[in-house]
Amino acid sequence: MTCCLMFRNDPAKPASRFYRVEISANLFQEFSVLREWGFVGCKGRQMIGLFPDLLSASHAADKIRETNLRRGYARVDLH
Repeated sequence: MTCCLMFRNDPAKPASRFYRVEISANLFQEFSVLREWGFVGCKGRQMIGLFPDLLSASHAADKIRETNLRRGYARVDLH
């Protein structure tokens, strides 16, 4: 459904990092927020949170996105 991709480049460290947050509907009429993060070029770690409605999933995804933007990640436009 909706995806947000963010990157962080720290000149003091050798590798760039990525963070992806995606909201999607599942077969059980729930909404999931998929979080994936790690180093660019490597397989990242994943975590899935389940929510009963789109509004609560959107609030959770927004909170995750805002937290990572404060940590220095920059949002990438996917279009």
